Amino acid sequence: MKKLTPKGSMNERIDTVLYKFRSRMNSYPPGMCPIALYRSLLQISMNQSCGKCIPCRDGLLEVDRMLQSILAGSAGEEVVEKLRNMCEMIALSSDCAIGISAAQLILDSLEQFPDEYESHVKNNHCVTDVKQTIPCVTMCPAHVDVPGYIALIKEEDYAGAIGKIRERNPFPTACAMVCEHPCESRCRRAIVDDAVNIRGLKKYAVECVKADTVNPPKRNVSTGKKIAIIGAGPSGLTAAYYLALMGHSVMIYDEHEKPGGMLRYGIPEYRLPKEALDRDINVILSAGEIHFLGNTKIGKDISFEEIREKSDAVYLALGAQIGNRMPVDGANAKNVIPAADFLQLVSKGELGSIEGKRVALIGGGNVAMDAARTAVRLKAQSVHVFTRKRDDYTAVQEEITGAMQEGVRFRTLLSFLNIETDNETEEVRAVWLQPEIVGEYDEYGMMTTEHSSNYPYRFPCDYLILAVGQKTDVSSFETAGIPVERGRISANEECMVKDLKGVFSGGDCVTGPSTAINAIAAGQVAAFNIDEYLGYHHKVKTNPEIPVALPNPCIPTARAELEEKDPFERKDNFEPVELSMTYEEAMRESGRCLRCDHHGCGVLKGGRGDE
Repeated sequence: MKKLTPKGSMNERIDTVLYKFRSRMNSYPPGMCPIALYRSLLQISMNQSCGKCIPCRDGLLEVDRMLQSILAGSAGEEVVEKLRNMCEMIALSSDCAIGISAAQLILDSLEQFPDEYESHVKNNHCVTDVKQTIPCVTMCPAHVDVPGYIALIKEEDYAGAIGKIRERNPFPTACAMVCEHPCESRCRRAIVDDAVNIRGLKKYAVECVKADTVNPPKRNVSTGKKIAIIGAGPSGLTAAYYLALMGHSVMIYDEHEKPGGMLRYGIPEYRLPKEALDRDINVILSAGEIHFLGNTKIGKDISFEEIREKSDAVYLALGAQIGNRMPVDGANAKNVIPAADFLQLVSKGELGSIEGKRVALIGGGNVAMDAARTAVRLKAQSVHVFTRKRDDYTAVQEEITGAMQEGVRFRTLLSFLNIETDNETEEVRAVWLQPEIVGEYDEYGMMTTEHSSNYPYRFPCDYLILAVGQKTDVSSFETAGIPVERGRISANEECMVKDLKGVFSGGDCVTGPSTAINAIAAGQVAAFNIDEYLGYHHKVKTNPEIPVALPNPCIPTARAELEEKDPFERKDNFEPVELSMTYEEAMRESGRCLRCDHHGCGVLKGGRGDE
């Protein structure tokens, strides 16, 4: 009888299984019970055990039984203590990394989630009756209804998709171009093949229908309340949009001539054309009674006390637009410039020529990549990026890859020492760097380094750009009595400033430098909490009809990626680098969405038992 022979060797087939399992772990839905997650990871280690040493072979099995009893609600407090003791013993006595790491994994869970263990033992359920949530909606800081607007795109209702996005985010165009798309990080489609290209679909929608042709929802009747917003960045404009729709009167103050904050003055034109940004801003300013007062610096042109007296509530959305300098000799030398300042000068057309100059850049975040790629477009002779650790490359991978393609050179394991300047011209001549070697990981799983025995490294340069963080100008507000801690305004999760009634704050000036979508989320939270503070409970709904969710056959289909212009073509100008999806690509990509808003999310099964 003929037998079916599996393709590939045993190891090749196992590798295929592991790849598929890795995709499932990467798509682990938010809202799952952490103890159940740790138990599943423990069972992987149990399967890896060779069975030679008793602590690993028998001990891990006993640990699994204890975790099962805790999840089933049949364990007492003594079981948790026994679990800890057992894992400590296994970690000390196992022969190899399989047993040691597995035991340490459960010990970590006891340290990270003591409240979960206590709740399972005392109440027989998770801390907050955990349920699976819609991954993309949960991972989006603004909680945009991603499956909803993708379904509308599939139906070719692009205006409806833009309206659905605006329920939570008034910057559909800007986010379609610059968002870091955290929504894709847990997309359940990755279990089948790869995450849905959510940002790409949003970009397709705003290219098919311009955002400023889609009217915002009808404004509520006027409340007569006046809100002052200081800062016209994404957080301040978001708060203004929702407050205006609620019927409140909004006055926005900003030190720049035009609204937009770092979206306008910190993101290069090749990533976010200002014409596209203005489409979003025009809709925001037309949403209701919103007034913008530019070229106004608080503490100089008008005092904070005067603004507060004229307003029923104040929202501080100052952003973090001041680039940090390093506390070393030569930090104030000519041609040494923080990356945020560099980008703002370029956007305003105030930076002198750097054509033919050698540019060195310290830092590996998104701002660093923006500055490096901008320097390339300004025809610098060479651009080198230096970081101390590989972990310092925190920019999204597409930006790093794009910079490499455009000729930016990268060097890591080099720590910053000092700046060499010319005694006569006071200009930077070189940067000195110390070679490093990698060390142990710290408690957060981050790489550590220590000095190598190699001699310090001198790198000649004509410009030194410092992409080592940004800060907020809080001096005038601190003088006015705003509580400030370590350069940041002190506010709680509801964006309420401590001990100051009617004063709210959010975004980068509270959290430190972050992403545009996080700033937008803060503005949204602030708007609704300000509304509650004023005694209202308004809701903003666009109510586009979401198409019915049909079962998805889950046929593996490749993800449609956004193509980019050729590096040799794009690096000579500031034209947008990304190309558009075709109609066929957008329809196929939107069809890959599994509609987790209807399928596969909800309350976990009650009696877990042996899951």
